[in-house]
Amino acid sequence: MVQTASTQDKAANRDLVTQSVAEVAREKPDLVVLPEAMMADFATEGGSVGELAEALDGEFVSTLRKTALEHGTAIVAGMFERSCDEARPYNTLLAVGADGELLGAYRKIHLYDAFGYRESDQLTAGDVAPVVVEVAGRKLGLMTCYDLRFPELSRALVDAGAEVLVVPAAWVRGPLKEHHWTTLLTARAIENTCYVASAAQNGKKYSGLSQVIDPQGIAVAAVGEADGYALAEISPTRLAEVRERNPSLKNRRYTVSPR
Repeated sequence: MVQTASTQDKAANRDLVTQSVAEVAREKPDLVVLPEAMMADFATEGGSVGELAEALDGEFVSTLRKTALEHGTAIVAGMFERSCDEARPYNTLLAVGADGELLGAYRKIHLYDAFGYRESDQLTAGDVAPVVVEVAGRKLGLMTCYDLRFPELSRALVDAGAEVLVVPAAWVRGPLKEHHWTTLLTARAIENTCYVASAAQNGKKYSGLSQVIDPQGIAVAAVGEADGYALAEISPTRLAEVRERNPSLKNRRYTVSPR
């Protein structure tokens, strides 16, 4: 889980992606997760990221694919993807395999219209459908930032087979926001008896605190406020043991359906 901050300089952000992955690649990971909006940071309130948006065959995705292939690791990272509304692109997570091929794209469902901010003024929401990809034999469910506040999505992803919830974010700083972030990450892990792996932007605007939580709600790796990365191993044995001891997924009495 890489923690760093993007800017609106897309070329500089692409360089930051390649440098960050190259640094982490020395650990030989199966997967490197970068934060939300790594292609370009959000515009100031009232602004637009429409002119910054790219297609899935644009420079940012090409950089992800080349970097993944060069280092033999899968990558998940956030971008603004062109939609049918030129002024309001998608907030998209791209998953690229170690072979450089696209594994999947998740377009953020829950837009951050909260705490005095309106993400829907800048962006278009994606279709309500869980996106699960497979990396190194593990199934990963993709979520973005504000999605964390909606347990229905995480449950839908687990129902679709996810063993790890991957949560790139640009979690805005503010009163109690860091507390909400860590509490929600832990809650999603405990209630779904799964791993939660978060990679967050930091700096003056965002909280940082990237971390990996295990199925019992234990933070097994974390980064504070500075740039850096958290490295963790996903254990299928640990996952199975926790789910046997705490079979809450089997014991539930409700299902999740789109609104």
